[in-house]
Amino acid sequence: MSSLPAATPETPVEALAGGGASATPSRRLSPITSVLRSLQSLCGTLVIAIFVITFIVQAFQIPSESMENTLLIGDYLLVNKFEYGTRPAWLPGLAYSPIHRGDIIVFRWPVNPQQHFVKRVIGVPGDRVHMRNGMVFVNGEPLMEPYVITKHHVPDYYRDNFPTQRNVPTQIDSGWWSEFPSLLRNGDLLVPEDSYFVLGDNRNESLDSRYWGLVPRDSIVGRPMVIYFSFAPAPPATTSAAAGDRIGVFTARMWHFPEVIRWHRAFQFVR
Repeated sequence: MSSLPAATPETPVEALAGGGASATPSRRLSPITSVLRSLQSLCGTLVIAIFVITFIVQAFQIPSESMENTLLIGDYLLVNKFEYGTRPAWLPGLAYSPIHRGDIIVFRWPVNPQQHFVKRVIGVPGDRVHMRNGMVFVNGEPLMEPYVITKHHVPDYYRDNFPTQRNVPTQIDSGWWSEFPSLLRNGDLLVPEDSYFVLGDNRNESLDSRYWGLVPRDSIVGRPMVIYFSFAPAPPATTSAAAGDRIGVFTARMWHFPEVIRWHRAFQFVR
């Protein structure tokens, strides 16, 4: 790699610029011009960031245990919005990937679209789904689900034998309770067009399509791509300080900070 010669007492600095005494001095920008250029650069960065967040990728945090052990409380995800998201009107020719059984999706919760949920797709449009004693059947065939865990198993007829109208839990959404009988076909739930039946991997600790209904296609935001960071739940010592002792709580959390980072989960791909 070539480089400019260093200035020495025998080498005039002007000569290194190649112009000698006739070199034109660089113009200094006025303060207003400098500010305008900085604002222009900042606006460009913001436009790119907004485009990426809106159409390509977005960060989410896992707040509940419903997808254990695939996703844990404290996992931070990058979600690919470009693969499954709703097609922008100004890109009419853009085709998104089809959604398959077994895919994990992030979506706007149909009951409250301001909230985002993450679940696994179990039934796609046209599928007939039912559960018997916790086993999922799709189109009459048992579904092999190596990702499912069943912690804290307490018998629950509605949860384990969906769809049913027996032993209805209090958590069920009233709108879904009115709707799902119209979708019953010989003991199966028929998944209608442009809708998806989703369940959590932590099957007994998940409020999912059994309780609040199907996910419309246009509510799907994207597919979790990678866990970029992960924090374990804070140790009891971090919350044992009195509620008003903010300094004590902060100190305890900082003391345990290295312990709560799950380094082994960082940069894992989500499957």
